[in-house]
Amino acid sequence: MLDYLYAAILGVIQGLTEFLPISSTGHLLITSAVFGFPTAALGVSDPAGFRDTFAVFIQLGTVFSVLVFYARDLLGQLRSVTHDPLTQRFWVYLFLAFVPAGAVGFLLRDWIQATLYNPPVIGAALALGGVVLLLIERMPRQPTTHQAERITLGQTLSIGLMQMVALIPGVSRSGASIVGGLLSGLDRVAATKFSFYLALPSVGIATVYQLVSALRDGMINAEQLPILLLGAAVAFVVGWMSIAWLLRFVARNTFRPFGWYRIAIGALILFLALFTQALSG
Repeated sequence: MLDYLYAAILGVIQGLTEFLPISSTGHLLITSAVFGFPTAALGVSDPAGFRDTFAVFIQLGTVFSVLVFYARDLLGQLRSVTHDPLTQRFWVYLFLAFVPAGAVGFLLRDWIQATLYNPPVIGAALALGGVVLLLIERMPRQPTTHQAERITLGQTLSIGLMQMVALIPGVSRSGASIVGGLLSGLDRVAATKFSFYLALPSVGIATVYQLVSALRDGMINAEQLPILLLGAAVAFVVGWMSIAWLLRFVARNTFRPFGWYRIAIGALILFLALFTQALSG
């Protein structure tokens, strides 16, 4: 039963952190390691591999939370996409923003997981990302785009390039796309909304691909499915609430609180990683 409790907690963390600019992957990897998830009671032969599979699977929950939250908008766009040039351009640009990170992630996925998925990298990425958020909020900016649907090609490419940086665990997919949007002229609400929409191809396609790979390699079996579904269901509910909250928050506030949080949690992870390494040495 302890594994189910951990799965629910990790689902909450995924739902909270997927859309906030604080890195869901970094938080999931660190929290899983702290909990010792999965425990020996689950009978998993490769705990590290199962943690990676679990982290991927519950991302489906947050993808569905975007679909449900924007269901009315998406249905309207579906009806108008055949004759509305603005809707057509928006979706073309959305997939263009996904392509750079999608291509690099596909080519370097194994190297990234083998080399960068460790506490020091995650801690450093979190802290540095926090500094970037604070610096951007200090920069004089004059937003030129106030609706995500009116994003330009140049802004799309800026966000797409920033998404490649988010392949480093701890950087944050949403944080990278929001930063790219802010630097290219989107206001906070437009950059945040585009980041939510970008989760559909970015997280959705990557998740399906990795799940197919996990099934092919025997990383998921019928006995593990209930715990995976529990994590995804919790992530869906919490993710849906997080989207609504963040849109309200950024309409009235800056990203500074997230920047300071990232610096604090990143510094803590780095300290604990170095302390643990010193003890083991």
